[in-house]
Amino acid sequence: MVSVARKLTNEFNMMLNRKVSYKNTNKSWSYIIFLKARELTHYLTGKKDNIDFNKPLYKIERADSDALRQKIIDLSYSEWKEMGFSKGTLHYMKQNVKSGKPFKLNTHVKERFEMWETLKGEA
Repeated sequence: MVSVARKLTNEFNMMLNRKVSYKNTNKSWSYIIFLKARELTHYLTGKKDNIDFNKPLYKIERADSDALRQKIIDLSYSEWKEMGFSKGTLHYMKQNVKSGKPFKLNTHVKERFEMWETLKGEA
């Protein structure tokens, strides 16, 4: 249970430390939250007439694009085996794609998959 809490805390800290462009400079999300809280305080106390929580927009970056999902579905087990992976790895990747939930690929799997894409593109 402790490792789950630590992992969640680390992910949240990484999100807060990400930089985003705001008013022509790069600022961390933690600082932007501070600025927006201050804007809210000024609005509630009457020092400011309006408040804008729409800027900057938070974008969720997904590692699994629709194109990647389609490539995994289209990938045959024989091609996958030629790349040096087991049939089970591709099976579970295809299950993740079909579930519709976000997923990540291990680094070594992603590297070989990208290498396969470039080789297939050359052929």
